[in-house]
Amino acid sequence: MANKLSSQDLIVEEWLKRAKDDELNAASILKHKDGVPNGVCFLSQQMAEKYLKAFLVQEKRKYPKIHSLLKLTEICLEIDKKFKEIKDDVIFLNAFYVPTRYPGDYLEFSWQEAKQAFEAATRIKNFILSKMN
Repeated sequence: MANKLSSQDLIVEEWLKRAKDDELNAASILKHKDGVPNGVCFLSQQMAEKYLKAFLVQEKRKYPKIHSLLKLTEICLEIDKKFKEIKDDVIFLNAFYVPTRYPGDYLEFSWQEAKQAFEAATRIKNFILSKMN
């Protein structure tokens, strides 16, 4: 008889799947230039957010329904002080949520910034997955 996943494990798996979807979409846009840099920046921010939330769910921690990577990381720091190692990447990516989503705040980002955002999100992903294994 196969082991059944708990509802908590299923939520973690769903966050990880959605983060991977964001990663695949951002990577495709970067590789083929079949979109805009802002899309990569937003998807990179979202990817990091979902990995942070997956970690928090795995650790049985509640988190507010927010998009602030800074606040989510503060909660993670209560669990593991090593989260300060990703602070620079978190600060960098946190800036991409609002400016890529709302008219009036909309900024145009370059392909170089998109590449840097994706690299930052990938470092956050690798850090968090190392903590989850």
